[in-house]
Amino acid sequence: MTDGEQTAFEAFCLAGLWPGLGRTVASRLPDARINSPDDVSIDEIAAAAGISRPLVYHYFPGKLSLYEAALKRASEDLAERFTEPHEGPLGARLLRVMHRFFDFVDAHGPGFSALMRGGPAVGSSTTNALVDSVRQIAYEQILSHLEVTDPPARLELVVRSWISLAESTALIWLDGRRIPREELEVQLVHDFAALTAVSAAFDDELRTLLRPVLGGEPADGPFGDLTARLIALAS
Repeated sequence: MTDGEQTAFEAFCLAGLWPGLGRTVASRLPDARINSPDDVSIDEIAAAAGISRPLVYHYFPGKLSLYEAALKRASEDLAERFTEPHEGPLGARLLRVMHRFFDFVDAHGPGFSALMRGGPAVGSSTTNALVDSVRQIAYEQILSHLEVTDPPARLELVVRSWISLAESTALIWLDGRRIPREELEVQLVHDFAALTAVSAAFDDELRTLLRPVLGGEPADGPFGDLTARLIALAS
């Protein structure tokens, strides 16, 4: 069974509802093609988990509720990855966050895709709310590290755009993993620096807000590295 065929079970169990359920199902149903909860019965879920069918229904009225419960756990786990102590240069902080973010993506690829794309529950109010909550937590965390409580419109656009970029980069990376993830982690930190720099160059208010935070970045940090590369590129 391929990763794509395990999507439903990864979504069901990636946050620990039943640890190892996805791998167990893969071994017990080697010929099954499972792309959504509709492709597997409650009996198969119960058998793979080693529990009774009534016990499944005791906790979950149906497969959709089971799916949504797993996505909720996954969203909580993912949101925690954006929490970072306010210590050290901002570039180094963002790099640590990106490392934890890709740890999650790497470990739970099908589940991450299901969470971000909605999977079988796409369009449901529950799924949309979960995804929006992760994005909002990431947004608020970044603002707190920028020491901004009332962001101007241009800064809000930059931060939310960067969060969308990180999400889409991870989804594209999962399709073949053709670029080393460590390079993408650094690239996304560079992307953040580039987006903020371009916006600040045309916005005096934004430049005033960001200068105290970004002014102390070390030359050997991610932001300093980007600056050196850009200077070399332009010379």
